Amino acid sequence: MSITIGAEFELQNIKFWGSSISGIRTSIALPQFGICFDLGQAYPPLFSLKHYFISHAHQDHAGGLPYLISQKGLNHQAPAQIYLPQDFIEPFKNIMNSWERAENHKYEYQLHNSSSLLDFVINPHHFVRPFKTNHRIESYGYTLIEKNKKLKHEFHGLSKEEILNLKKNNIDISIETETPLVSFTGDTQIEFIRENPAVKKSKILMMECTYLDDRKTVDHAKKWGHTHLNEILPILEELENENIVFIHISSRYSVSEIKSLLQKRIPKEFQDRVTFFPGR
Repeated sequence: MSITIGAEFELQNIKFWGSSISGIRTSIALPQFGICFDLGQAYPPLFSLKHYFISHAHQDHAGGLPYLISQKGLNHQAPAQIYLPQDFIEPFKNIMNSWERAENHKYEYQLHNSSSLLDFVINPHHFVRPFKTNHRIESYGYTLIEKNKKLKHEFHGLSKEEILNLKKNNIDISIETETPLVSFTGDTQIEFIRENPAVKKSKILMMECTYLDDRKTVDHAKKWGHTHLNEILPILEELENENIVFIHISSRYSVSEIKSLLQKRIPKEFQDRVTFFPGR
């Protein structure tokens, strides 16, 4: 039996699974890295992942965590590595303690503090770096970063034998580089973008854009800690991202309306870079 998970699509050779609808659910997985951004709904295909990065404590972004933890235990999987804002850690422990008492079962999981702004290692070549966002409660976005080593400029043009001799003499010939691959914002007001250069440089930016037209004002978006398309349009030139993917679009917009509004409102020079997460 096949199980749908909202949508599957690919950008920059990175596969994405999941769904994102304002007030209903946001769960976006990058299966090749074993990570998931937010878990408003715990789709079965997400159970096999290892790392779950939660932007904030609202249920449409975090409500799937208890079920995920239960399913991992039921299927004898390794404990989930869950990354949460500091303000959410103690309440979440209380939630899980209540479930343990109700079910008479002890659950295994590991919590990590996103508020530390530490880099969290995913594998030898990738890590995730949190960044502060601006929502009604404590919230963080996350950037998946690839690290590599490259030859220092002064050693370019040397032969393989010369390079080997430098290594034998313990001469450091390389420098470490960081390439931001994917940034995910969760729910936030627009102001975060200028405070996080790596986000603006990520190859892919998955960015909240809850409202697309005048059915809701910018002031309304700000009041509830969200972002309006009217705020994004003036800064598109500042964004260096190869792809900008709008997430968390309000359920008041149908898929056909979203396509029509983006085609109408996004300037032509940005049309090939801007899209929306297809999972509805």
